[in-house]
This record gives sequence, C-alpha cells and structure tokens, in this order.
Amino acid sequence: MIIKRILFLYVFLCLLCRAEAQIDTTYIRPLGHRLSVRPFIAKAMLFMNHEFESGEETNYLPNDPPKIGLGVSFNNTIISFGYGYGFNFMTDKAYGKTQAIDFQFHNYGRKFVFDLYFQRYKGFYDDQNSKNIKLFPDMEIRQYGAYGHYVFNHKRYSYIAAFNQDEKQLKSTGSFLLGGGVYNTHIRSDSSFVYNGKNSFENFQFGISAGYAYTWVLGRYWDISASTTVGINFGGDKFSRFGRKIEVYPTVSPRVSAGYNRGSWSLGFSYVGNMVFPVMSDKETVNLHTGALQISFVKRFDLIPVIGNRADGLLKYF
Repeated sequence: MIIKRILFLYVFLCLLCRAEAQIDTTYIRPLGHRLSVRPFIAKAMLFMNHEFESGEETNYLPNDPPKIGLGVSFNNTIISFGYGYGFNFMTDKAYGKTQAIDFQFHNYGRKFVFDLYFQRYKGFYDDQNSKNIKLFPDMEIRQYGAYGHYVFNHKRYSYIAAFNQDEKQLKSTGSFLLGGGVYNTHIRSDSSFVYNGKNSFENFQFGISAGYAYTWVLGRYWDISASTTVGINFGGDKFSRFGRKIEVYPTVSPRVSAGYNRGSWSLGFSYVGNMVFPVMSDKETVNLHTGALQISFVKRFDLIPVIGNRADGLLKYF
C-alpha cells in the first residue's frame, strides 16, 4: 500500500512539474528526441554516523552491491521507469549481510526538482579498524522522505541537461534555489544502537532550504554541474507528538553530475545526496546520509507520427 501511494505521488508530481516554460535558446537547446533508452550502473546507499561528545564514533555501513539496470524515458520528459539487477558477487561475506529495500525518485523539471525516498536497511558493519570489523546484523534503519526546490533561473539553467541529458546546456550559468523537505526516520536494534537508554528511536522533521546550482560548459561536448542546498528543519521524536518539544536540525543536499553529449547519445555520471541529523545535541550526534551514484549511457530515438493515405495514426522510427 505504501509503495502504491509513493508511485501515485511520484506520477502526480511528474505531471505537475511538466508545466511548460519559455527558455532562452542561446543557453538551452532541447534535443528533440521522443524516446530515450538508458542502460545504467547504480549504487543506492543509506548509512549512519553516531558520534559522541568524547569523540568516539560508530559508522553503520550497508553491505549492499551496485545494480545494473535499464531505464526508459518518453517525450524528453522527467517520467522514467527502470529495473535493476544486483551484482551480488561483489559483496564480501566478512562485512555481513544487508537486507535492503531502496526506492529513490529524483525528478528534474523546468522549474521544480523533487526527490522521494522510501528506504529500509537491516544489517550493517563498521570497518574503521580493518583488523576488527564490527557487524551489526540486528541494526535496522528506515527513512521516508520528500524534498524539492524551485529553480529561479529556469529560462537559462537546465537541471534536465545536467542530470537527465535530454537537453543540452550551451553556455555556463547557474541559478539560486529555494525549497524544503519532510523526513521520518526509524532506528531500532537489539543492542547495537542505544539512545536515551533505548534501542529504538523515531524522528520526524521538516523545514526549508536554499542554495545554488551551476553548470560549467567545457567545450562542445562536455559539461560539469554542481548544486548544494543548506536548510533548517524543525521536528521531534514522533509525528504524533509534534509540537510538544520542537528541536532544530540542519540539513544538506548536494548534487554533482558530469556528461559527454553527442547528437543521439550521451554518457553521464551523477551523484545525489541528502544528509539529515535525527539527533543533534551536545552529548551526541546522529547523521543519516542518503545517496545515489549512477553511471549511464543514453541512446535517443526519434518517434515521429507519419500521416499519409495508408499510414494515418501509425508511428514509425526514423
């Protein structure tokens, strides 16, 4: 039921963000292809750092392999679908076993960018001391979140070009960003994690953020993009108790991409990250880092309606 609601919200936001806007064609050039096929290698992640006042810290890292998959996007839009297959042979048994469900949607529109997160990881390790790897098979982290921001200079700056590669950025430029997000985090274990004398913890927070994005156009084919937003969230230990005691938390959302673009194909690398702090006090800090790395090859096709005496309504590839 939760997955269906997330997918419904994703499609609704995709259609909402599809609103057309004028662009400065001296800065942005739509590529004009209606169908894109995207083989990719991707690595989704969720890890946590627990640091104490004494300087002692524990890193909870998942032993989850990258995945290979295939995505498809239609009509140069932000709506895409993909399926991934994991490289299970790349997991090292010495780091334990991680059970992971990780749905991340990163959507890039003309004026708006938004992310949806549904993550559940169980089984972590800490290898700060390579001679003594600590395993936490009972450790479970769940996070549900949504984040978005508005692109002020959307007529000249294109997130679509930087991260979807369905457009081309012709000149270097940037844009200020303004947005916000909402996050719900659950942490529980048998004995691996302790906070306030308990082995389970829940946190709800929401807030606003602002930042800047910029794309450097390097010659005819290359471009590099980077953006970061920094925000302030407000929340507490549970959504049902919100308002009884409100805490203030920082949040950071970085993005980086690099692309090589030719007429009908592209190569791209992207990283999308998000950091929230469910615990922020003088005695201890918990930092939860969500991220996604992807290397993709994009092949674009023209899907053009042909109208003739015998071909009315038919579609042909050219």
